[in-house]
Amino acid sequence: MAQVIWETAPDAHDYPAASNYLSLLVADEALLTDLVAQMQVAPVAHYKAKDLLRASQLALLTADNVHVAADLRKIRKSRALSPVLLVRGDLLRGFPLQIADGYHRICASYFVNENTDIPCRMIDLPGAFRVAASKQAPPAKKAVPAKKAAPAKKAAPAKKVTKKVTKKVAKKVAKKVAKKAAPAKKVAPAKNVGVAVGAPPEVAPEAGSTTAQ
Repeated sequence: MAQVIWETAPDAHDYPAASNYLSLLVADEALLTDLVAQMQVAPVAHYKAKDLLRASQLALLTADNVHVAADLRKIRKSRALSPVLLVRGDLLRGFPLQIADGYHRICASYFVNENTDIPCRMIDLPGAFRVAASKQAPPAKKAVPAKKAAPAKKAAPAKKVTKKVTKKVAKKVAKKVAKKAAPAKKVAPAKNVGVAVGAPPEVAPEAGSTTAQ
């Protein structure tokens, strides 16, 4: 079985390829440039081909894929492959590992041996970027359907008032009214004027007349 040989450092054209891929995920040009610059100085770590595929949640490409087949030919010819460039995922926030460059090389190595140790240059997302991503608005909660209002109870029919009851009530009311009303005062008879019957009325004396001496 052929053995995969690796170079000590990525090829120069791997970094522009990584930048092109990450530009689909990072809109901030300054941040993108910083990420690529970090890759160029990141230390080399080794991870197995099967673990890289699992962490990235990417499917294994077929052996007849053009780029995978080209890397398999290099392996058979004992030509060294370039290390891969990675951005670490975040398990707590659900971010998978990002293979910025080297997806096909990982798949080719898997076909040779899934336990192949692949040299990688991996960087972490900046803290500010992780915090901003975690502050995204949570999915809206489903509205709880309103409970149906209970049907209104029918009003009880008014009781019929009997004739006997109405008569008793009428009598009581009449008695109370009669008691409250004050009795009318009697009119005093007119007094008779003291004039003697048959007495001639007094005549006033005319002006200028003299009485007999």
